[in-house]
Amino acid sequence: MRELIDGATAIVRGALDAGCTFFAGYPITPASTILMAMLRELPPRGGVAVQGEDEIASIGMCLGAAMAGARAMTATSGPGISLYSENLGLALMGEVPLVVVDVQRLGPATGGATTVSQGDVQFVRWGTAGGFPVIVLAPSDLAECRRLTARAFELAERFRCPVFLLTDKELVMTANTVEVTADAAPPRPAAPPPADWDGARPYRYQPPDGVSPLVPFGAAGTVRFTGSTHDERAFLTKDPSTVGALNRHLVAKVEEHRDEIEEATLTLDPRAATLFVAYGVTAGAMREAAARLADADRPASTLTLQSLWPVPEAALAAALEGHRRVVVAELNHGLYRREVERLAGGREVVGLTRVDGELITPRQFEETWA
Repeated sequence: MRELIDGATAIVRGALDAGCTFFAGYPITPASTILMAMLRELPPRGGVAVQGEDEIASIGMCLGAAMAGARAMTATSGPGISLYSENLGLALMGEVPLVVVDVQRLGPATGGATTVSQGDVQFVRWGTAGGFPVIVLAPSDLAECRRLTARAFELAERFRCPVFLLTDKELVMTANTVEVTADAAPPRPAAPPPADWDGARPYRYQPPDGVSPLVPFGAAGTVRFTGSTHDERAFLTKDPSTVGALNRHLVAKVEEHRDEIEEATLTLDPRAATLFVAYGVTAGAMREAAARLADADRPASTLTLQSLWPVPEAALAAALEGHRRVVVAELNHGLYRREVERLAGGREVVGLTRVDGELITPRQFEETWA
């Protein structure tokens, strides 16, 4: 059985699959359909959905809800991510699990509110002070919108950090037919406090890549929370050994678990000298182009990136093997191509870009084949 839905519906279903219990957001094209759907769907399920007075208030509510034990999500577009920046830094320092949906539109500033783009790919990674890592997933079709939204909640809780679902206007607002899938099983309950948790130690820095379970406010004793440099009990400190341990931990807990995070789909043609790389909505045209080229006996391999940050280096290295030429397609000025170039090892790397508000077509991919 198949049904006609759009990407916003798929994302909302993924959030509900994951047990999302709190949503706050502010209307912004092209993310408003997610807000409206959550306002409709969450309350009947016992959850809370709020239209905040602005983006800053909305993400602030999400942080408070998450620290109180809710599974929280927000959705916005590029201008909203700008306003989220300070509170995203707070989520990183406070190790708050949070899912942030960025429905990209053409920028900068107000830009093209109803125009597709993939211009936030570096912005979501580097948009907060300090340069600390975040996790970014990028669905390329409606099935992935649902699955990767649920995956984002899993990763946010596993690593106690904000996780971005980086999508775009066309994917979220365009309807397509998909196979009807059963709703996911009820979410598992929140993890209990560690056996040796003393009611006042919400953070642990040893081992550096370890992650303590989140203990919500009110669960047991007093839970402190701060956005400043702190020790394991959340007391402010300038002790160099503690500050160093904290900052190494914030990096290691993500970077040393790349194998748990990275996800990519390689369709390999052993005859191909050219590898196409794409993510998000652009991957659909890439797959169509590869099928046409195969029919014309012009082989090309394809790599669809479902995770963007941390850079899926193992998947990219495996895909590059055996190819002499790489085409990286994206709806920006080549923002992610530089990440591929770092790993290309002397191979020719070609950028296929478009910034006029239109989608990259299969024919454009075909024209880059060699």
